[in-house]
Amino acid sequence: MKPRVLVLCTANSSRSQMAEGLLRHLAGDRLEVYSAGTHPSTVNPLAIAAMQERGIPISHHRSKHLSEFLGQSFDYVITVCDHAAENCPVFPGKARRIHWGFPDPAAAEGTEAERLQVFREVRDAIEARLRAWVERNDENE
Repeated sequence: MKPRVLVLCTANSSRSQMAEGLLRHLAGDRLEVYSAGTHPSTVNPLAIAAMQERGIPISHHRSKHLSEFLGQSFDYVITVCDHAAENCPVFPGKARRIHWGFPDPAAAEGTEAERLQVFREVRDAIEARLRAWVERNDENE
């Protein structure tokens, strides 16, 4: 059975959505990956654009509340914002909690081009962290 990963953020609109897409891309079929939020909204169009630049479509994703996953077992629960880390419920089973705080790109101000650049920077930071994590886990198998 593939390890199950849940990525959590507050709105499930940007950071966790990009992390879900990136982790699926990086891990291929080795992991079962989901994302959710403590206060879900909608997937941010700039997150969709930043990911499309990398050839990873997330336009079909939807923002989900973490309650959709309560009662399910996960191997890893990764929080990508401080609010989610503080408000994350306990998941049954052996879920290993990992917290990586990233700035909220949705809070960026300026022109659309300037805001998109912030999404790119956060996307790249998330990707670097996930890439190192996937490589470390592959070495341990």
